[in-house]
Amino acid sequence: MHSCNISRRQFLERAGAMAAATAALQAGLTGMARGAAKRMRLGAPVFIKSDDPGELAREHRRLGYRAAYTPPCNVNDRDRIKAIIKEYAAQDVVIAETGAWQNMQDPDHVKRKANLAYVQMRLALADELGVRCCVDTSGSTSRTSTNGPAPGNISPEFIEATVENCRKLIDAVKPTRTKFTIEMMSYTFPTGPDDYLKLIKAVDRKEFGVHLDACNVIGSPEQMYYNTRVIRECFQKLGARIISCHAKDLIWEDYPQICLRETIPGRGTMDYKTYLTGIASLPGDVTLMLEHCDKPEEYDEGRHYVQKLARQIGLDYGVDGA
Repeated sequence: MHSCNISRRQFLERAGAMAAATAALQAGLTGMARGAAKRMRLGAPVFIKSDDPGELAREHRRLGYRAAYTPPCNVNDRDRIKAIIKEYAAQDVVIAETGAWQNMQDPDHVKRKANLAYVQMRLALADELGVRCCVDTSGSTSRTSTNGPAPGNISPEFIEATVENCRKLIDAVKPTRTKFTIEMMSYTFPTGPDDYLKLIKAVDRKEFGVHLDACNVIGSPEQMYYNTRVIRECFQKLGARIISCHAKDLIWEDYPQICLRETIPGRGTMDYKTYLTGIASLPGDVTLMLEHCDKPEEYDEGRHYVQKLARQIGLDYGVDGA
């Protein structure tokens, strides 16, 4: 928990900054309401039994999606890469992210080396396909989990290694059509927008961007109760560096200790009006990707919720689809 012992001046400064951020978001919303609904890109996994790029792209559009996760592909399969680019472009479906999801700070040196090689390969694939971003977490020093909490995850050594990993990956691949990004986690650096600003400055590469999952920043009662403030802070501080976002929700289970669990958008307490408005305020058409649902019907529920809410505030994520 953060200390509440702040001066009146500090309080007024923080209040003023928050008011400015709120006004900026509201101005953007008002502008959208006066004109045509801003066209946005929503995406999610699809579940047809096919690896044909054309069929996959058409299934995304059937469901109203204009963004996708990277389909199965090998970086050396030139023909498949060309086919994916062609078919997805024909359906106006952009590939939002290529997940790497390997522990870049595994305590085992052999595993860590192999994991970094895999992440480098995924970044190279993302660049070949023209994906918006390649995303991973910083990793974990845990010996029992590939991405779990551990005391070393916020140490100076961990932070330094994260900076070095990002630099080495970008310098090795030299991407020109994609960005490398790190997902914030409440228990692993970077834990929030201030940490991410430090990381951006330290990495010092134009090919480094921001992938935003607002739920992952929430890690305390204060942040959960006032998640609107957390969401606004993310957009205020990270702004145009944000390339793609994740869509999920959080519920607080009735348990003696803090127990936050992911759920389908609309079932939890995250302020989605502020989240969608923040995304819409960014340059271009930043992608929003549903994730971590257990079955197609849950993705349908999340999709319908996002699209219905978006229309209420003057945004357009496409038709509801099937």
